[in-house]
Amino acid sequence: MLGGVAKAIFGSSNDRYVKSLGGLVSKIAGFEPTISAMTDEELANQTVLFRARLDEGATLDDLLPEAFATVREAAKRVLGQRHYDVQMVGGIVLHRGEIAEMRTGEGKTLVATLAVYLNALPGTGVHVVTVNDYLARRDAEWMGQVYKFLGLSVGVIVPNIGDQERRDAYASDITYGTNNEFGFDYLRDNMKYERTDMVQRAFSFAVVDEVDSVLIDEARTPLIISGPTDDKSELYMQVDKLVKELVPDDYELDEKQKSVILTEDGTEKMERMLEAAGLLEGDNLYDFENTQVVHHLNQSLRANVMFRKDIDYIVKDGKVVIIDEFTGRMMDGRRWSDGLHQAVEAKEGVEIEPENQTMASITFQNYFRMYPKLGGMTGTAATEAAEFHQIYKMNVVTIPTNLPVARVDEEDTFYKDTNDKFQGIAKAIAEKAAAGQPVLVGTVSIEKSELLSEFLTAEGVEHKVLNARFHEQEAHIVAQAGSLGAVTIATNMAGRGTDIQLGGNVEFRIEDELGDMPDGPMRDAAIAEIKAEVAENKAKVIAAGGLFVLGTERHESRRIDNQLRGRSGRQGDPGLSRFYLSLDDELLRIFGPDTMFAKMMRANLEDGEALPPSRWMSKAIETAQKKVEARNYDIRKQVVEYDDVMNDQRKVVYEQRADIMDSEAVDDVVTDMRAETVNGLIADACPPNSYPEQWDVAALHDRVIETFGLDLPFADWAREEGIDPEALETRLQEAADATIAAKTEEIGKETWGTVEKSVLLQNLDHHWKEHLATLDALRQVIHLRAYAQKTPINEYKQEAFALFERMLQLIREDVTKLLAHAQFMAPPELPSMPDIFTNLDAFPEAGAWPDTGAFGNFSSGEAGTLTMAAPTEAIQLGSDPASWEGNVSRNANCPCGSGKKYKHCHGAL
Repeated sequence: MLGGVAKAIFGSSNDRYVKSLGGLVSKIAGFEPTISAMTDEELANQTVLFRARLDEGATLDDLLPEAFATVREAAKRVLGQRHYDVQMVGGIVLHRGEIAEMRTGEGKTLVATLAVYLNALPGTGVHVVTVNDYLARRDAEWMGQVYKFLGLSVGVIVPNIGDQERRDAYASDITYGTNNEFGFDYLRDNMKYERTDMVQRAFSFAVVDEVDSVLIDEARTPLIISGPTDDKSELYMQVDKLVKELVPDDYELDEKQKSVILTEDGTEKMERMLEAAGLLEGDNLYDFENTQVVHHLNQSLRANVMFRKDIDYIVKDGKVVIIDEFTGRMMDGRRWSDGLHQAVEAKEGVEIEPENQTMASITFQNYFRMYPKLGGMTGTAATEAAEFHQIYKMNVVTIPTNLPVARVDEEDTFYKDTNDKFQGIAKAIAEKAAAGQPVLVGTVSIEKSELLSEFLTAEGVEHKVLNARFHEQEAHIVAQAGSLGAVTIATNMAGRGTDIQLGGNVEFRIEDELGDMPDGPMRDAAIAEIKAEVAENKAKVIAAGGLFVLGTERHESRRIDNQLRGRSGRQGDPGLSRFYLSLDDELLRIFGPDTMFAKMMRANLEDGEALPPSRWMSKAIETAQKKVEARNYDIRKQVVEYDDVMNDQRKVVYEQRADIMDSEAVDDVVTDMRAETVNGLIADACPPNSYPEQWDVAALHDRVIETFGLDLPFADWAREEGIDPEALETRLQEAADATIAAKTEEIGKETWGTVEKSVLLQNLDHHWKEHLATLDALRQVIHLRAYAQKTPINEYKQEAFALFERMLQLIREDVTKLLAHAQFMAPPELPSMPDIFTNLDAFPEAGAWPDTGAFGNFSSGEAGTLTMAAPTEAIQLGSDPASWEGNVSRNANCPCGSGKKYKHCHGAL
């Protein structure tokens, strides 16, 4: 109570902060007369002057007032839009690395130009992150006019463009793109073998549009680049067929925890079916031999019971496409991991793509935390302010609206069941549409959108449906949702990025209706007619009450509900919002209060009767939403805690890769690896404080042959008087160094240096990939340590560190072994073989050769380049190609002598 009184007198901390920026806004306004008087050339030259001042020691904060005034004037001349004072406040907040919460229609896209321009002046590059490719292209073209007018370059990153186009876009002063594209480019860059092949440069500043969608909603799923593994599609189909025979009594479904497990009877039933199908080893499903079958069974059970078509995914062009639960958009190219996507494909009877193995991964949390400065903007962030501060160290600042909000937010309306609710909704929409009031309906799934569409059709209401099925038409449908009497059904309006203007959107109507009409008097007349019609319709819509936003269900996140409401009442327009709920709604059914009142309401309400609006029920729903938000936060927090462990290791590996690529020679690194390998071999065979007769000389002899290909007289040396492990280590080191020195002299130091660099990078990548797979497996089971009263995350840190040390040891040993066994010979008489410098796939992966100890031969080509010959073993395998299967690396040259890779010749699948 006292807090409320204090807030009423002094204002909230947010109000005081915004008020404190008033002086800076006044200073910006003070430059306006001077800058407005400039010619276009003088205004454009401001960028040159600002950069000169930065070179002389000025800071960005010093330039802010004048730079913001410059952008305001440029936008006025190029776009015909002048930044409001509250937009200036938003620009300052973004520049300071904070989150600007601005209501829909307040012009966030224009606000970003202020901070983006200022931070682009040093020339280190600014990234503007959008939620989809359409917005990236649109904003880059739209706001790019302002930047280009002021002499800055603009690039855009979208799928399916080449590396050179990406490199050029990242080299621009300002780069637009989606969070997925930026993240994947980072991962791909750290899989390249030459620094010049990388597309990104060092991170500087990023502005994230719809920051809550990107950094909160999508942060539960990491970005993963993966490669195919063995094809197990037949097993998925077999298991799916059996799972479809199960009935609800055979499994327990926990919708709150999103898990499904077999009951005892269900397990027995499944064991009998698997046994009959010949898929079970022994008679117990949970024997070690059946681990793979259990994995497939669990994923198939999840796919069939928990994942629902047209809600969690759709089938399009014979492929299963994931639906983003927060935005309702298709997530092309994204696949569920751990075999779940394959299980859903088997369920739907479409082609099953092979499972993938993780080659590189990163969470959005750790990707965006690499930016020295990060700003964000959205219409709804205040409910997640604590999470933004804890994970990203970003404060949320609520920016006041330019004009007072005139929208009326009504209490929720309750019905007994979904059928009654949809009938009530259809009647309400029909009444509003008949009066000319546009209606925007928000649903939580494609299924609900199409069900409501059927009800509206029965009522004779003309309407449009916007969901993942009509993704391409999204912006055009949303843009006209404010037209006179328009009814638009949309699946989750989060982040649509298109302004809904009362009476209709003039720009989109011109594009849709006059796109093919050439410039001239006829087109000008048609444009004037459209503008007049929109103005007339806007007056009618305002008279009818503005845009009516109708929610068919509460989302589990309050932010998504607020985003839907926020579509109405832009820039002081009138508007209305109301949610229609029933006891069948997923949120109420799973998380709602199971009270006597709810049971009585279910029993006493007549069919089609609505419960009078109740503040108590609305409060109960808000409590349920808070529960889900807290649970989702815990999930995201856990994801980032575990990824933080991997992130420390990722930084080390990627920094090492960069150092190797940047180094002209890596002989010092390879020499250190060889010395540590020698030290490890001697230490294993000759323990400290032991006598020579206690040394395992035979094992040492065998391991030295295996590792270095050297047959040294360790048995004779061990019988020498006064011999010690240090002497053995010195002799082995000298012999190993001599072998490498001879190879270096044979083909030249420069060529050998390239071999060392290639071997080092490929081994590092191979073992990092295997390490990621091991950490994934560890992550799946580490929670079981809790049963031993141990903290899983602490256990994971310890295990991951030990595994990382083991990985480094394996890299040292494999690099040393491969270089020691490399042989060089004159090229055979056949066409030129693949050059490993231009075709790195030709170079053998660690572990790709047979386990007999030799690692392949290298030969000097005609032009002095290094090419790879077939492995010694492959040549000795005989003339029958059938015997080569499994004994020749798929990337090696075919033993037949064709000059082609084995996988493209006799090893073709």
